[in-house]
Amino acid sequence: MGEIEELQKLIEDFANKRDWGKYHTAKNLALALGSEVGELQAEFRWLAEDENLTDKKMNSIKNEIADVSIFLLRLAQILKIDLSQAVRDKLMENEKRFLQGPNFID
Repeated sequence: MGEIEELQKLIEDFANKRDWGKYHTAKNLALALGSEVGELQAEFRWLAEDENLTDKKMNSIKNEIADVSIFLLRLAQILKIDLSQAVRDKLMENEKRFLQGPNFID
C-alpha cells in the first residue's frame, strides 16, 4: 500500500468511526472540497506579493491545505480513482499539450 492509499484508509476510518460515510457522496465531497479551497484562498486575501508570512498564518495555510487534501483524497477514493495514476496521466497529457511551451491562447 502506498502513502496515498494509507492516507485514504486513515480518512475512511476517521469518517467511519463517526458514521459520516452516508454523507461522503461524490457531490457532497466535491462541494466540501470547493469550500475548503475557498478557505485556503481566504488565507491569502489582501496579502502583499512580497509579504512575509507569520508562523500563525503559515499554520493556518498548512491546516487549510490539509483540509483540501483530505477531501480530495476521500473524493478520489469514493470514485475509485487511482490518484497517483490520474496525476501521472494528466502530467503526460500536459507534456504533450505544452510540448512547444505554454500556449496562453487556449
